[in-house]
Amino acid sequence: MQIEKATSRELRKIKKIYLEAFPKSERKPFRLMKQKAAEGIMEFLSIRERGKLTGLAITVLYKDMVLLDYFAIEKSFRGQNLGTEALALLKKRYEGRRFFLEIELSELEGPGQKLRIRRKQFYLRNGMKETGVKVCLFQIPMELLTDGQDMVFEEYHEFYEQTIGPVFARKVERL
Repeated sequence: MQIEKATSRELRKIKKIYLEAFPKSERKPFRLMKQKAAEGIMEFLSIRERGKLTGLAITVLYKDMVLLDYFAIEKSFRGQNLGTEALALLKKRYEGRRFFLEIELSELEGPGQKLRIRRKQFYLRNGMKETGVKVCLFQIPMELLTDGQDMVFEEYHEFYEQTIGPVFARKVERL
C-alpha cells in the first residue's frame, strides 16, 4: 500500500469518494479545500493498493499538529483491512507531530449510532486515544481522538482559526 499526495488527475476520483463517504452536513466545500491545499495548509492524499486508488485521506497541517480531516476507503474495498493499514501509514507519515481526528459522539442515541460506535472502536483498536475534548462542529457533536499526545480545546480552536479561517472557527464550540 502507498499513501502519496494525490495527482491532479486523481482529484476527480477523490472528490467522488468524498461525496459518497461523508454526509453533506460534515463536508467542507471542495473548492475551499483545494485552495487550502494550494496554500500548503491541506493535503489531498491518495491511498493506493497495487496501483489502484482505493481511498483518500485529507489532512490539515498547522505547527506540530495534523488533523485527519477526512479518511475513507472506497466502498468496494472495505472489509479488507485497508483502513487499518492506511491509518498506520498515515501515523507514520506524520510521526513527530500530534496526529488527531474528529468523530461524531458515539453515545448519542438515534440513527447511525451503531455505525458511530463501530467507527470509534476502529480508531481505538488502531491506537488512537480519547482526549476528553468534546466539541460542537457546525452543530454536530464530535469528540477528538489523538495518537496519544495531549490536546486541549484552546489549541484545537486556534488550529481551526489559523488553518480554515475565523469564519469557520466561529462554528467550533466546546461541549
